[in-house]
Amino acid sequence: MSISKQYLDSIKKQFEYYKNVAERAMEQLEPQQLFYTVNDDSNSIAVIVKHLHGNMMSRWTDFLTTDGEKDWRNRDDEFEQPITNKENLMQLWEEGWSCFFNTINSLTPENLTDIIYIRNEGHTVMEAINRQLSHYPYHIGQIVFFAKQIKNTPWDSLTIPKNKSGEYNNQKFEQEKGQRSFLDTELNKIKKNNS
Repeated sequence: MSISKQYLDSIKKQFEYYKNVAERAMEQLEPQQLFYTVNDDSNSIAVIVKHLHGNMMSRWTDFLTTDGEKDWRNRDDEFEQPITNKENLMQLWEEGWSCFFNTINSLTPENLTDIIYIRNEGHTVMEAINRQLSHYPYHIGQIVFFAKQIKNTPWDSLTIPKNKSGEYNNQKFEQEKGQRSFLDTELNKIKKNNS
């Protein structure tokens, strides 16, 4: 398998993992908590989701042929909060991710060196993907952090539970040394828990 193909496979798993982390954090909240803000300068989880949606729709629609900052995008509006219910919010969430994954799944290793533009600045496709691979987890980290702050009941850990690192490491070191993907393990665990 070529390095370029490995790269595409790896980034798909990474984005899928981060999407799932955010979803598991949001699922732990009461619907109204998704819209809560601490003050005028902070963003609710709903606003962060709305911003991610706007970014994804703009960046990944006609990805290879048009500028990633579409003229129809209103970025400033993404930070306002007209969405009032969880169902509409999650529709935006899924629409953004569907746009993203449809585009990523259509790319070939040969596309990785193509040049695309974001606000007239040229990026290779690989650079554009990496740009979003730092942007989306940044906001997903905000979602997780804020969700943990406002949840009224005990938090279900999304990674290694507090005070369980030794147990987790013991399980890992009991396995025979070999090349395995952390992402494969985590995504399989998530799929198993969801079935």
